[in-house]
Formats: sequence, structure tokens, C-alpha cells
Amino acid sequence: MRDFYENPAVPVASGPSRSLRQARMLARALGPAGASGPRTVLDIGCGDGTAAATAAPLLRGHRLIGVDWSQDALTRARTRLPYAVRGELGGGGLPFASGSADAVLFSEVLEHLVDPDAALDEIRRVLRPGGHLMLSTPNLAAWYNRALLLAGVQPVFSEVSLRSVHGRPGAEVVGHLRLYTARALREFVAASGFTVVTLEGAPFHGVPRVLRPLDRLACGAPSLASILLLHARRA
Repeated sequence: MRDFYENPAVPVASGPSRSLRQARMLARALGPAGASGPRTVLDIGCGDGTAAATAAPLLRGHRLIGVDWSQDALTRARTRLPYAVRGELGGGGLPFASGSADAVLFSEVLEHLVDPDAALDEIRRVLRPGGHLMLSTPNLAAWYNRALLLAGVQPVFSEVSLRSVHGRPGAEVVGHLRLYTARALREFVAASGFTVVTLEGAPFHGVPRVLRPLDRLACGAPSLASILLLHARRA
């Protein structure tokens, strides 16, 4: 898996619509820096830094730090972020003290992990009590995946190989190991010691242009949306 993610050809950024929606959710949760002073926000699995760079204008006054295990991704992230450090959710853990972060951005990472339970344990460790988790992940039960399964077609976002695409639309291998429905994601995050605040939907940039109005419409019902955006707080 390390070799896979160190390959510069592997995508390390997601669509801007999801990033902007998630950034707005976080900005509402944190509020302005103001008298409370800057808050520390970790973008864990920051990739090339585009999601954090999208969030930065909405989080002025707060401290935004990108974290990734891929040296190739960090090289690119440092062109967009003032702080980008190497860290991982397994092994030795993140290079931050317990309770040192006010919020964590966790964008399109969960679906790539071998051990998501340990990952949320580590995120919970670095968050202060009441700290915010902003998590996004593809929706296994997206509106078009329901139709594809009825037709006997492999769902979008799911992968059976790290070498090539088989049995589903698309041509890009991105390394997804796990997929969640809205219900499964809520239950999993709650079982990991978080209180779920809200769950919203976001469109997928890979949907064909002619279907994008329908994809945006599906965001009104998160269980049908392409992307799940979850806001939770450390219990």
C-alpha cells in the first residue's frame, strides 16, 4: 500500500465542491478566531493540500496543518500550505500530543484504510474533548450505485484490484478498500467515541456532465448522495 500511494500517478485530491462544503461546515463549527484565539486544525491525509487550501480562506486566524504519510504528496502540499508534516494513523501514531487539536479534517481517507478503527482511535486521542471531526467518504448507496447493483454492475467507488478497474464504470484506480452507507458511517463513528452532529451530502466530480443536476439534487437526501460529509465531536 505504501508503494501504491507513493506513486505520483495515484490521485491525491478530490473534487472542489466537496472540499468547499466541508470547509463551510468546519467554519460554522469553529466560528471566527476572535477573542478565543486561533484553533488548531489538522488536515489528516492532506494529499496535495488542495482541500486545506480551499478551507484556508474560510478559517482565517486559525492554524491549519497538513498531515500525510506520502512524501510525494507532502512535497506538493507544501506549495499550498504553510505547515505540512509527515505522520500516519498506524504504527507510531501522529506526531501530536493528546488533546492538542481543536478540529480534524479527514477528507476521502477512511475508504483507503486497512484499520479504520485504529485510525479513529488516534484521531480521538489528538482531539481535545469536544473537538470537531469533519469526515468525508464516498457513499456505497449513492443513487446510481443502487441502479448499477440492480443491473449486476460493480458499484462506483468500489475496487477489486490495485492494478486496473474491473466490472464498474470509470478507468482510474484510487485504492479504495472500504465503503460506507450513511447508516453504517453514523454507527461506526458513534461506536468510536464520537457524537454525530450532522450528516450532509455532496456531489461527485466524476459524474457525467448530463447527470450532474440529478447528483446535486440527491445531496438533499444524504443517504442517496455521492459523497457523505459527517460532522462529529469527540465525546
